[in-house]
Amino acid sequence: MLQLQSTTSRHWVEQAVQNIDVILLDHAHCEKKAASTALSLIFRYPHHTHLVRALSEVAREELEHFELVLDHIEARGGQFERLAPSAYAGQLLTVMRTDEPDRLMDMLLCCAMIEARSCERMGLLADALTDPALSALYRGLLESEARHHMLYIDLAREFGSENDVRKRLEFIAKHESQILSDGSSVPRMHN
Repeated sequence: MLQLQSTTSRHWVEQAVQNIDVILLDHAHCEKKAASTALSLIFRYPHHTHLVRALSEVAREELEHFELVLDHIEARGGQFERLAPSAYAGQLLTVMRTDEPDRLMDMLLCCAMIEARSCERMGLLADALTDPALSALYRGLLESEARHHMLYIDLAREFGSENDVRKRLEFIAKHESQILSDGSSVPRMHN
């Protein structure tokens, strides 16, 4: 079950479908960033063996998703290029505490929220897109996005009590919902 405090608006779905090539490009960047984040955590916390192993697998899977999205971009005649990101992730991370292990717990829970929102929006795209290949792409990614969401929450539980993780996740989920309510009209996976 996704730990979201709000649902994506119909307006976002309509805008995303109308700008699907931009959404695909942004999605590719999101997958690349997700792999980079997992690797960054591995480098920052090498002494947490269980975390390192789990995030190594996540990084590989995110890069596979990156390549899969690239295939769809290229099949549609596009190419991977720079794209100004949304402010979503940066704004989400502003709630992170600075002392360890709270910082690590918060980072893991922020990653969980990003994965949850991605999962929700990919499901919406899978249902709304008329292109069978793109609909299948998004439907095919749902399981791994949901699994990554739960993995990040499970990893956070290693650095705090169940009650602390639950409360912090609820706080971060409310913050994430507020970010979306103040969102931009630029078509992105997260805005």
